[in-house]
Amino acid sequence: MMRSMFSGVTGLRNHQVKMDVIGNNIANVNTVGFKKSRVTFQDTLSQTMRGAASPQGNRGGTNPMQVGLGMTIASIDTIHSPSSAESTGNMTDMAIEGGGYFILGDGLDRFYTRAGNFGFDNVGNFINTANGLKVQGWQDTTNHEVPNDKSPQSIRDIQIREGMMIPASHTTEITFAKNLNAGTISDESYSLPFKVYDSQGHAHSLTIEFTKTATINEWNYEINSPDGSIDSINNNTGTITFDSNGENPTVSGVTGNFTGQPNNGASQISFNAAFTGITQYAKETNIDLISQNGYPAGTLTDITTDTTGVITGIFDNGLSKQLAQVAIANFDNPAGLIKAGQNMYRYSNNSGEPQIGESGTGGRGAIAPGYLEMSNVDLSEEFTQMIITQRGFQANSRIITASDEMLQELVNIKR
Repeated sequence: MMRSMFSGVTGLRNHQVKMDVIGNNIANVNTVGFKKSRVTFQDTLSQTMRGAASPQGNRGGTNPMQVGLGMTIASIDTIHSPSSAESTGNMTDMAIEGGGYFILGDGLDRFYTRAGNFGFDNVGNFINTANGLKVQGWQDTTNHEVPNDKSPQSIRDIQIREGMMIPASHTTEITFAKNLNAGTISDESYSLPFKVYDSQGHAHSLTIEFTKTATINEWNYEINSPDGSIDSINNNTGTITFDSNGENPTVSGVTGNFTGQPNNGASQISFNAAFTGITQYAKETNIDLISQNGYPAGTLTDITTDTTGVITGIFDNGLSKQLAQVAIANFDNPAGLIKAGQNMYRYSNNSGEPQIGESGTGGRGAIAPGYLEMSNVDLSEEFTQMIITQRGFQANSRIITASDEMLQELVNIKR
């Protein structure tokens, strides 16, 4: 009877632990990125009253006689099954569709989380808004761009300051394309305005003038600065010759890049003018500038993120630039991670080392920008387990009361 009483005690104690786990699951039904837990039971030691006997002579064998001594908890498992995502409309929020964990750091230690409620602090650090830990990824802090080296060892804090600027870039290449009318008479010209940028980002208006020569399939061109903002112009003229089909233009008469000195103190402008896309067909002239590099200085006005975790900055000069990329870690055994509170985990000996890489590679899920992963707690399942646990607790309490009544009867034998 004492054995049954202590078995009942183990049942009470461990069903209470299971109820604690169920209560924690239900409490976190709306916690971002939460992963539920479950409890499994197993029996404990058994007292052997008679061992097993093998068959002898005309008698068969006998089975062992054992009395169990109660139950204990076999495991408390974290279930890392995926859950639904909710749209937030905030482009710094992120969810992972598939396996993997975001990496957070405090300068000394690293943590892993499925909760992607991210944002920026007052100095531009990309952080978890709940605890201020910094999101880890790849960023070249010198040029504020995604580096070529994306090794696991090169991940670092991401920083994008509000109103950050990118320097101006001077024009070095321009390309013209489309058609010059083959029916144009000699000395007739066509003028096309365009802009180039100097080393300070100032825009300069230039004009290129195409003039038909008396020679068949031949045009002269000349580039000038009509507003006089560029002086000392060189290599601004040349001759374009087409083949008999009005194609394959060749340029002669120039010895290098167009050069000119801006009168605002910026460095000399030097660019190559390419005409390989020009044709001379018997159609109207519609020649145009189709590509050009160079741009003025720009100020960051907005950011976007994509499924690879790349954070792209949008600048007021019309330029978009990849500023950083969020890293994702995967584990061979996610269930082996240790909960560290605040929706975070640490790796353990049984989780395996973190395998850090880009989203969508190596079994890592894709990032869904503007979404947050919801808890994977199923209330119907939790309430069902609560009923089962409550009945189990009640049944074990009856073992103790019944054993107590039997002991009372034993005491009452002697009146």
